[in-house]
Amino acid sequence: MIPVGIFTGYYPCTIDETIRRIKEQGFSCVQLDVSFKDCDATKGELTDEKAEEIRNKFRDANLPVVALSAYTNFVHPDPEKRAANIAYFKDMIRFARKLGCGYVASETGTYNPESDWVWDDKNASEEAYQEALAIIKELVACAEENGVTFIVENYINNVIGSVEQVERLMADVNSPNLALICDPTNYFTGANIGNMDAELEKIFDRLAPYMRIAHAKDCKLAEDVSEKHADIDADESHSFRGSGDVELPAAGLGSLNYDLYVRLLAKHHPNMPLIIEHLDEGGIPRAKEFVDGVLKNAGV
Repeated sequence: MIPVGIFTGYYPCTIDETIRRIKEQGFSCVQLDVSFKDCDATKGELTDEKAEEIRNKFRDANLPVVALSAYTNFVHPDPEKRAANIAYFKDMIRFARKLGCGYVASETGTYNPESDWVWDDKNASEEAYQEALAIIKELVACAEENGVTFIVENYINNVIGSVEQVERLMADVNSPNLALICDPTNYFTGANIGNMDAELEKIFDRLAPYMRIAHAKDCKLAEDVSEKHADIDADESHSFRGSGDVELPAAGLGSLNYDLYVRLLAKHHPNMPLIIEHLDEGGIPRAKEFVDGVLKNAGV
C-alpha cells in the first residue's frame, strides 16, 4: 500500500507545530525541509544537536522522514552562487543521517541567471551536460562518503529534464548513490502533454528502476508562459507553480491521468511514499482527499 506524505515546508511554523498539524491531517511520512520558524538550514541554524532533536521529534511522532530537501541550482552561471549552492548541498548530505534520512533531494538547475526554473538555451548544449555531470559526480562521491543517496528530481526546464537525459545521467554516473524522484509532471511540455498516457508509460517503462520516492502534484497547459509562484509563506521551491507553457498546480487541479499514474507506481513500487506538494496550507485537506481517493479507487 502506498503511504501518503507531505513536504514539511508548506507549514510556516515551528518544528513542534508543524508536526502537530501534519499528524492532525493524517499524513504518514514527510519529505523534510529544514526551514522551520525555529530552525532554518539555509540560515546556518542547523547543528548536529539540532538535527538529532528534529530527528527524534519526528520519530516520537511516528512520522518517518523519507527524504531530505536540499533543492538548489548546481549550474548557476554566477561562479560564487554556484559554489555556495554546491557547498550547501554537501552540508545537507552531511546532516542527512543525523536527521534520520538516507535520501537527499535536489533538481539540477538551469543556466538562466534570474531563476532556478526558467529555461536557458545553454541547458540543451553538450557543454552544459558535461559540466552538470562533473558536478553531480562530485556530489554523488560526497553522498557515498556519508552513506546516503542523492535522489535527483528532473525538471524539463533544467539541464536534466527529459526521460532520455535522466537515462544518460544514470548510465554516466553509474552509482548506487544516485537515484531518481518519481514525478511525471516534470516531463511535460506543450508538445507532449496531449499524449499523456503514452508519456506516463514511457516514464515508468524506462526509469522505474531508479525511482526511490514519488511526488504528487499536477500539470496543465498554461495560459501564459511567465514563471508562476503562489503567494505563500514558503521557500521559492515551494511557491513555484511552473514556467513556460505548462503550469504545475496541486494534485487534482490539472490534467495528469492520476489513475494511470498511481497504478503504474504501484505496479513497479507498491510501497513507495507519495509526497504531496505545490499547494498552500489551506489547500492541503482537498489535495490529500483527492490523492487518497485515487489510491483507494486503484486499490493501492
